Amino acid sequence: MTLPGSFNPSFYQHLWQDCDVIYIQQQTIFLALQDDHQLNVNLLLLALWLDSHHQRLASSDWQQLQQALLSWEQRLLLPYRKLRRLSKAALEQAEYQQMLDVELMLERKSQAKILIALKPMVLDEVYPAETDSNVSRYLALFNLNSQDYPCLNQ
Repeated sequence: MTLPGSFNPSFYQHLWQDCDVIYIQQQTIFLALQDDHQLNVNLLLLALWLDSHHQRLASSDWQQLQQALLSWEQRLLLPYRKLRRLSKAALEQAEYQQMLDVELMLERKSQAKILIALKPMVLDEVYPAETDSNVSRYLALFNLNSQDYPCLNQ
């Protein structure tokens, strides 16, 4: 058992840097899950990252993380994303890029909120033969089966 807050100081820095790489590799599926099922891409990235590091959170922790972001997203991030998408046709490319940059800043704020909520949670070490993953636990919150998304299974 490990507490996320007890990882070495570079844990949080490497977490989101690694997640940026994962996102770039599978951006299409992440955005489809976000748009079609309202998943939080940052939480899905966290699930993938934890799985790759053989660490697992309880299903109840995934519910807590989802809830920790819900109000923030509903008040600010989701309306802004909708405005950006609606504005795309009316904006010059540079203006649209500025809106994307602001949305990225809001996503980074979401990541900070995730870290705050994650800090008191306990991670269990997972052995390679175990099949219950963080990805499957997070997708289950949306009644999705990880088997339907083989690209997310590591």
